[in-house]
Amino acid sequence: MIHLGAMNGVAVDHVARRAVCGGGATWADIDAATQAHGLATPGGFISHTGIGGLSLGGGIGWLTKIAGLSCDNLVAAEVVTADSRIIRASAQENPDLFWALRGGGGNFGVVTSFEFSLHPVGPLVNLGLFFFGLDNGSKALQFARDFVQTLPANATAFLAIGLSAPPAPFVPEQYRLLPGHALLVAGFGSAEEHQAAVAPIREAVTPLFELVTPIPYVALQQMFNESAPWGTLGYEKALYLDALSDAAIAVIGEYVPKKSSALSFCPTFVLSGAYGTPADADTAFGGSRTANFLFNIGATAPDREIYEADRAWARSFWDAMRPLATGPGGYVNFMVEADEVRVRASYGEAKYQRLARLKAEYDPGNIFRLNANIKPAPQAA
Repeated sequence: MIHLGAMNGVAVDHVARRAVCGGGATWADIDAATQAHGLATPGGFISHTGIGGLSLGGGIGWLTKIAGLSCDNLVAAEVVTADSRIIRASAQENPDLFWALRGGGGNFGVVTSFEFSLHPVGPLVNLGLFFFGLDNGSKALQFARDFVQTLPANATAFLAIGLSAPPAPFVPEQYRLLPGHALLVAGFGSAEEHQAAVAPIREAVTPLFELVTPIPYVALQQMFNESAPWGTLGYEKALYLDALSDAAIAVIGEYVPKKSSALSFCPTFVLSGAYGTPADADTAFGGSRTANFLFNIGATAPDREIYEADRAWARSFWDAMRPLATGPGGYVNFMVEADEVRVRASYGEAKYQRLARLKAEYDPGNIFRLNANIKPAPQAA
């Protein structure tokens, strides 16, 4: 049975575990609609993000270890092409276009409808948040890089490197806005399983403060919203890491204290489980399916002067981390400066050439170019 309601254009079939969303929906919209049935699909970490851009470029979030990327869960899409055709893309209909939409970004048309597969999640999950000061930050990161790989299959982790502690009620007043590193663990099993999973953290490195609590899944999805408020200036640059090595931690220790804005930090995504299940050729996704971490340097500031300072900080930080990266590419959803060299490197030459041929078929005039752009392949005479 499909349920339609005041959910901003999101329809849920809880029996088939499918959701159909309009192209203008946000992750808050789809979370609200699907959680009414104890279901969810992998989304991002900021719930006011639109589903379109995130899903077409990949889509990494709390459920990625358990269920893969947003694009891995895309079942079908309705696309308006540059020549005004309305096309349905799925594994059975226009499969080449469907392949390209799952990671190739907004290069092939305007996606007006997304259909996602859903998974049993929530409505309550478990959160463990542990915050460490910079004085023992290297020790905390060295522990965290190994610990996150030992978590059970029903628990996922996220590192908020260089995070300024929020002015939230659970944060002791003396630590509010203090820069440090946070290790977060989301547990999708029982409270007892979660307590056992996070117990080694406080035994290894003493946090300045912690929060271990049940939490609605929709609240988990929204907990970083205030780090990216509307109306602020933002810049980001990311790279993949096979390991959070001692060399990488040393660079982090050098650069994190140099940030100017309390909103700037490095969201670091732990990549494991279902993230690595698809073969590289299965989708157009341009990231490494074998890397263990995605390290994003985010500069966010409320005014131009601080923004300019932290944009320079992000660029120099990225330059220092670059020799330690998995490869020359990056994650297109975290690519503000999406020049052709970086885009090609992110997809790899074989995948980029296939995307360029499809671009020539669906958008030969490169109408859809204000993105991580894939240029149409030259047409044969």
